[in-house]
Amino acid sequence: MQRVLKMSQVHRNPRQPREYFNEDTLNELAASIDKYGLMQAIEVRPDDQQGGYEIVAGERRWRAHQILGRTKIRATITSEKSEIQRFKRSMSENVNREDMTPFEEAHGYQRILDEEEGATPESVSEDFGKTLTYVKLRLQLLELRTEFQELVEDGRIGTQAAVQIAQLNLANQGAMLSKFVRGEFKSDNEIVHFAFAMKQQQDQAVLMIVEELTEEQRTERATAQKKTQTTLDDIERLAAKLQEIAKTDALKLAEALEGHLGVRTEQLERVSGLLTRAKFQLKQAKAHAEAKELVTVNPQALAPEHEPVAA
Repeated sequence: MQRVLKMSQVHRNPRQPREYFNEDTLNELAASIDKYGLMQAIEVRPDDQQGGYEIVAGERRWRAHQILGRTKIRATITSEKSEIQRFKRSMSENVNREDMTPFEEAHGYQRILDEEEGATPESVSEDFGKTLTYVKLRLQLLELRTEFQELVEDGRIGTQAAVQIAQLNLANQGAMLSKFVRGEFKSDNEIVHFAFAMKQQQDQAVLMIVEELTEEQRTERATAQKKTQTTLDDIERLAAKLQEIAKTDALKLAEALEGHLGVRTEQLERVSGLLTRAKFQLKQAKAHAEAKELVTVNPQALAPEHEPVAA
Protein backbone atom coordinates (compact mmCIF):
# COMPACT_ATOMS: atom_id res chain seq x y z
CA MET A 1 0.00 0.00 0.00
CA GLN A 2 1.42 3.39 -1.01
CA ARG A 3 0.71 6.63 0.84
CA VAL A 4 2.04 10.14 1.22
CA LEU A 5 3.37 10.51 4.77
CA LYS A 6 4.51 13.49 6.78
CA MET A 7 8.28 13.54 7.15
CA SER A 8 7.75 13.85 10.91
CA GLN A 9 6.01 10.46 10.89
CA VAL A 10 9.04 8.69 9.42
CA HIS A 11 12.24 7.75 11.26
CA ARG A 12 15.32 5.72 10.43
CA ASN A 13 16.00 2.17 11.56
CA PRO A 14 18.93 2.34 14.01
CA ARG A 15 19.89 -1.24 13.08
CA GLN A 16 20.01 -0.71 9.35
CA PRO A 17 23.30 -1.64 7.60
CA ARG A 18 24.33 1.89 6.59
CA GLU A 19 26.00 4.22 9.09
CA TYR A 20 27.96 6.46 6.72
CA PHE A 21 26.27 8.65 4.12
CA ASN A 22 28.37 10.65 1.67
CA GLU A 23 27.30 14.29 1.83
CA ASP A 24 28.17 15.05 -1.80
CA THR A 25 26.15 12.13 -3.21
CA LEU A 26 23.23 12.99 -0.93
CA ASN A 27 23.24 16.55 -2.30
CA GLU A 28 23.33 15.14 -5.84
CA LEU A 29 20.33 12.94 -5.03
CA ALA A 30 18.49 15.88 -3.49
CA ALA A 31 19.12 17.95 -6.65
CA SER A 32 17.79 15.08 -8.78
CA ILE A 33 14.64 14.72 -6.66
CA ASP A 34 14.11 18.47 -6.74
CA LYS A 35 14.31 18.44 -10.56
CA TYR A 36 12.56 15.18 -11.47
CA GLY A 37 10.63 14.24 -8.34
CA LEU A 38 10.89 11.06 -6.30
CA MET A 39 11.22 8.25 -8.84
CA GLN A 40 10.79 5.42 -6.31
CA ALA A 41 8.86 5.59 -3.06
CA ILE A 42 10.67 4.69 0.14
CA GLU A 43 9.59 1.56 1.98
CA VAL A 44 8.44 1.78 5.60
CA ARG A 45 6.73 -0.34 8.24
CA PRO A 46 4.40 0.68 11.08
CA ASP A 47 6.41 1.06 14.29
CA ASP A 48 4.20 -0.05 17.17
CA GLN A 49 6.81 0.85 19.80
CA GLN A 50 7.86 4.36 18.78
CA GLY A 51 4.83 5.23 16.72
CA GLY A 52 4.89 6.43 13.15
CA TYR A 53 6.83 4.50 10.55
CA GLU A 54 10.34 3.04 10.42
CA ILE A 55 12.32 3.05 7.18
CA VAL A 56 12.90 -0.38 5.65
CA ALA A 57 14.53 0.85 2.43
CA GLY A 58 15.22 4.34 1.10
CA GLU A 59 17.00 6.23 3.87
CA ARG A 60 19.08 8.14 1.32
CA ARG A 61 15.89 9.37 -0.38
CA TRP A 62 14.45 10.33 3.02
CA ARG A 63 17.63 12.24 3.91
CA ALA A 64 17.53 13.99 0.53
CA HIS A 65 13.98 15.15 1.35
CA GLN A 66 15.33 16.56 4.62
CA ILE A 67 18.00 18.48 2.72
CA LEU A 68 15.29 19.93 0.46
CA GLY A 69 13.16 20.86 3.46
CA ARG A 70 10.26 18.74 2.23
CA THR A 71 7.46 18.07 4.71
CA LYS A 72 5.99 15.00 2.98
CA ILE A 73 7.32 11.89 1.28
CA ARG A 74 5.79 9.09 -0.79
CA ALA A 75 6.11 5.70 0.89
CA THR A 76 5.13 2.08 0.39
CA ILE A 77 3.95 0.55 3.66
CA THR A 78 4.95 -3.06 4.20
CA SER A 79 3.58 -5.49 6.76
CA GLU A 80 6.75 -7.62 6.81
CA LYS A 81 7.10 -8.93 10.38
CA SER A 82 10.56 -10.45 10.18
CA GLU A 83 13.20 -7.90 11.11
CA ILE A 84 16.00 -9.89 9.48
CA GLN A 85 14.07 -9.97 6.20
CA ARG A 86 13.57 -6.22 6.38
CA PHE A 87 17.27 -5.87 7.09
CA LYS A 88 18.14 -7.99 4.06
CA ARG A 89 15.97 -5.82 1.82
CA SER A 90 17.74 -2.75 3.14
CA MET A 91 21.10 -4.44 2.52
CA SER A 92 20.13 -5.37 -1.03
CA GLU A 93 19.34 -1.74 -1.82
CA ASN A 94 22.69 -0.49 -0.50
CA VAL A 95 25.19 -3.27 -1.09
CA ASN A 96 26.23 -2.12 -4.57
CA ARG A 97 26.45 1.57 -3.73
CA GLU A 98 29.96 3.01 -3.81
CA ASP A 99 29.48 4.92 -0.56
CA MET A 100 28.59 1.84 1.50
CA THR A 101 31.77 1.10 3.40
CA PRO A 102 33.38 -2.36 3.33
CA PHE A 103 32.83 -2.68 7.08
CA GLU A 104 29.13 -1.81 6.86
CA GLU A 105 28.85 -4.54 4.26
CA ALA A 106 30.85 -7.01 6.36
CA HIS A 107 28.82 -6.34 9.50
CA GLY A 108 25.64 -6.73 7.45
CA TYR A 109 26.66 -10.15 6.15
CA GLN A 110 27.71 -11.21 9.65
CA ARG A 111 24.38 -10.13 11.14
CA ILE A 112 22.52 -12.25 8.61
CA LEU A 113 24.72 -15.24 9.42
CA ASP A 114 24.09 -14.70 13.14
CA GLU A 115 20.35 -14.08 13.03
CA GLU A 116 18.88 -15.88 10.02
CA GLU A 117 18.23 -19.55 10.62
CA GLY A 118 20.21 -21.74 8.25
CA ALA A 119 22.16 -18.82 6.73
CA THR A 120 25.60 -19.67 5.35
CA PRO A 121 28.21 -17.69 3.42
CA GLU A 122 26.95 -19.55 0.34
CA SER A 123 23.34 -18.45 0.89
CA VAL A 124 24.44 -14.87 1.58
CA SER A 125 26.44 -14.77 -1.65
CA GLU A 126 23.39 -16.01 -3.59
CA ASP A 127 21.02 -13.53 -1.88
CA PHE A 128 23.14 -10.53 -2.85
CA GLY A 129 24.52 -11.69 -6.19
CA LYS A 130 28.10 -11.84 -4.95
CA THR A 131 30.67 -14.57 -5.33
CA LEU A 132 31.37 -16.74 -2.30
CA THR A 133 34.97 -15.53 -2.31
CA TYR A 134 33.81 -11.89 -2.22
CA VAL A 135 31.56 -12.51 0.81
CA LYS A 136 34.27 -14.44 2.67
CA LEU A 137 36.82 -11.68 2.04
CA ARG A 138 34.40 -9.04 3.32
CA LEU A 139 33.79 -11.13 6.45
CA GLN A 140 37.56 -11.48 6.84
CA LEU A 141 37.75 -7.71 7.40
CA LEU A 142 36.08 -8.19 10.78
CA GLU A 143 39.29 -9.93 11.92
CA LEU A 144 41.26 -6.69 11.58
CA ARG A 145 42.64 -4.86 14.57
CA THR A 146 40.66 -1.73 15.43
CA GLU A 147 43.55 0.50 14.38
CA PHE A 148 43.56 -0.97 10.89
CA GLN A 149 39.78 -0.71 10.64
CA GLU A 150 40.08 3.00 11.36
CA LEU A 151 42.81 3.38 8.72
CA VAL A 152 40.57 1.71 6.15
CA GLU A 153 37.58 3.86 7.11
CA ASP A 154 39.77 6.98 6.75
CA GLY A 155 40.85 5.86 3.27
CA ARG A 156 44.52 5.52 4.23
CA ILE A 157 44.55 1.80 3.42
CA GLY A 158 42.57 0.18 0.60
CA THR A 159 40.23 -2.77 0.91
CA GLN A 160 42.53 -5.18 -0.93
CA ALA A 161 45.41 -4.43 1.43
CA ALA A 162 43.09 -4.67 4.44
CA VAL A 163 41.86 -8.12 3.40
CA GLN A 164 45.45 -9.34 3.13
CA ILE A 165 46.34 -7.93 6.56
CA ALA A 166 43.22 -9.49 8.10
CA GLN A 167 44.57 -12.97 7.35
CA LEU A 168 47.38 -12.41 9.86
CA ASN A 169 47.06 -13.17 13.56
CA LEU A 170 46.70 -10.15 15.85
CA ALA A 171 50.38 -10.12 16.86
CA ASN A 172 51.53 -10.01 13.25
CA GLN A 173 48.92 -7.36 12.45
CA GLY A 174 50.53 -5.37 15.25
CA ALA A 175 53.94 -5.73 13.60
CA MET A 176 52.46 -4.56 10.29
CA LEU A 177 50.85 -1.61 12.06
CA SER A 178 54.19 -0.54 13.55
CA LYS A 179 55.81 -0.56 10.09
CA PHE A 180 52.89 1.43 8.68
CA VAL A 181 53.07 4.04 11.43
CA ARG A 182 56.81 4.42 10.79
CA GLY A 183 56.03 5.18 7.15
CA GLU A 184 57.80 2.11 5.78
CA PHE A 185 55.13 1.36 3.16
CA LYS A 186 55.06 3.62 0.12
CA SER A 187 51.84 2.24 -1.36
CA ASP A 188 48.97 -0.19 -0.89
CA ASN A 189 50.76 -2.50 -3.30
CA GLU A 190 53.72 -2.75 -0.94
CA ILE A 191 51.35 -3.49 1.96
CA VAL A 192 49.66 -6.27 -0.03
CA HIS A 193 52.96 -7.93 -0.92
CA PHE A 194 54.41 -7.64 2.57
CA ALA A 195 51.24 -8.95 4.25
CA PHE A 196 51.14 -11.84 1.78
CA ALA A 197 54.77 -12.68 2.57
CA MET A 198 54.10 -12.42 6.28
CA LYS A 199 51.12 -14.77 6.01
CA GLN A 200 53.30 -17.35 4.26
CA GLN A 201 55.98 -16.92 6.92
CA GLN A 202 53.34 -17.22 9.62
CA ASP A 203 52.12 -20.51 8.15
CA GLN A 204 55.68 -21.70 7.58
CA ALA A 205 56.59 -20.92 11.19
CA VAL A 206 53.76 -23.12 12.38
CA LEU A 207 54.94 -25.88 10.07
CA MET A 208 58.50 -25.59 11.37
CA ILE A 209 57.30 -25.92 14.97
CA VAL A 210 55.06 -28.86 14.21
CA GLU A 211 57.61 -30.67 12.05
CA GLU A 212 61.37 -29.99 12.16
CA LEU A 213 63.38 -30.26 8.93
CA THR A 214 64.99 -33.63 8.24
CA GLU A 215 68.67 -33.93 7.37
CA GLU A 216 67.71 -34.55 3.74
CA GLN A 217 65.59 -31.39 3.67
CA ARG A 218 68.49 -29.36 5.14
CA THR A 219 70.81 -30.70 2.45
CA GLU A 220 68.28 -29.84 -0.29
CA ARG A 221 67.92 -26.32 1.10
CA ALA A 222 71.70 -25.77 1.21
CA THR A 223 72.04 -27.02 -2.38
CA ALA A 224 69.24 -24.69 -3.55
CA GLN A 225 70.87 -21.75 -1.77
CA LYS A 226 74.23 -22.39 -3.46
CA LYS A 227 72.63 -22.83 -6.89
CA THR A 228 70.63 -19.58 -6.60
CA GLN A 229 73.68 -17.61 -5.49
CA THR A 230 75.69 -19.00 -8.44
CA THR A 231 72.90 -18.09 -10.89
CA LEU A 232 72.80 -14.49 -9.64
CA ASP A 233 76.59 -14.26 -9.86
CA ASP A 234 76.35 -15.42 -13.50
CA ILE A 235 73.78 -12.69 -14.18
CA GLU A 236 76.17 -10.11 -12.76
CA ARG A 237 78.83 -11.25 -15.24
CA LEU A 238 76.32 -10.99 -18.09
CA ALA A 239 75.55 -7.44 -16.99
CA ALA A 240 79.02 -6.39 -18.16
CA LYS A 241 78.25 -7.75 -21.65
CA LEU A 242 74.94 -5.89 -21.76
CA GLN A 243 76.71 -2.72 -20.73
CA GLU A 244 79.11 -3.22 -23.65
CA ILE A 245 76.16 -3.40 -26.08
CA ALA A 246 74.55 -0.36 -24.45
CA LYS A 247 77.71 1.72 -25.05
CA THR A 248 78.16 0.65 -28.70
CA ASP A 249 77.28 3.25 -31.31
CA ALA A 250 73.92 2.46 -32.96
CA LEU A 251 75.39 2.76 -36.49
CA LYS A 252 78.11 0.25 -35.66
CA LEU A 253 75.51 -2.11 -34.15
CA ALA A 254 73.50 -1.89 -37.38
CA GLU A 255 76.58 -2.82 -39.39
CA ALA A 256 77.60 -5.63 -37.03
CA LEU A 257 74.11 -7.17 -36.89
CA GLU A 258 73.13 -6.66 -40.50
CA GLY A 259 70.30 -9.08 -41.31
CA HIS A 260 69.93 -10.14 -37.66
CA LEU A 261 68.67 -6.96 -35.97
CA GLY A 262 65.06 -8.15 -35.67
CA VAL A 263 66.04 -11.47 -34.09
CA ARG A 264 68.48 -9.85 -31.67
CA THR A 265 65.96 -7.18 -30.68
CA GLU A 266 63.41 -9.88 -29.86
CA GLN A 267 66.10 -11.69 -27.88
CA LEU A 268 66.72 -8.65 -25.69
CA GLU A 269 62.96 -8.09 -25.27
CA ARG A 270 62.68 -11.62 -23.85
CA VAL A 271 65.62 -10.94 -21.55
CA SER A 272 64.04 -7.67 -20.44
CA GLY A 273 60.76 -9.43 -19.60
CA LEU A 274 62.56 -12.13 -17.64
CA LEU A 275 64.57 -9.48 -15.81
CA THR A 276 61.34 -7.74 -14.76
CA ARG A 277 59.92 -11.00 -13.43
CA ALA A 278 63.17 -11.82 -11.63
CA LYS A 279 63.20 -8.37 -9.98
CA PHE A 280 59.62 -8.93 -8.82
CA GLN A 281 60.56 -12.28 -7.27
CA LEU A 282 63.54 -10.76 -5.50
CA LYS A 283 61.36 -7.99 -4.08
CA GLN A 284 58.99 -10.68 -2.83
CA ALA A 285 61.97 -12.53 -1.35
CA LYS A 286 63.07 -9.33 0.43
CA ALA A 287 59.56 -8.97 1.86
CA HIS A 288 59.72 -12.58 3.07
CA ALA A 289 63.08 -11.98 4.74
CA GLU A 290 61.81 -8.87 6.53
CA ALA A 291 58.56 -10.61 7.48
CA LYS A 292 60.49 -13.55 8.90
CA GLU A 293 62.17 -11.19 11.37
CA LEU A 294 58.80 -9.95 12.60
CA VAL A 295 56.47 -12.93 12.38
CA THR A 296 54.87 -14.32 15.52
CA VAL A 297 53.25 -17.75 15.51
CA ASN A 298 49.61 -17.91 16.52
CA PRO A 299 49.51 -20.46 19.37
CA GLN A 300 46.01 -21.57 18.31
CA ALA A 301 47.41 -22.64 14.95
CA LEU A 302 49.60 -25.32 16.49
CA ALA A 303 48.67 -28.96 16.51
CA PRO A 304 46.90 -30.03 19.76
CA GLU A 305 49.79 -32.23 20.88
CA HIS A 306 52.15 -29.24 21.05
CA GLU A 307 52.34 -26.82 23.91
CA PRO A 308 51.15 -23.28 23.08
CA VAL A 309 53.94 -20.83 22.35
CA ALA A 310 54.30 -18.14 24.99
CA ALA A 311 53.28 -14.71 23.84
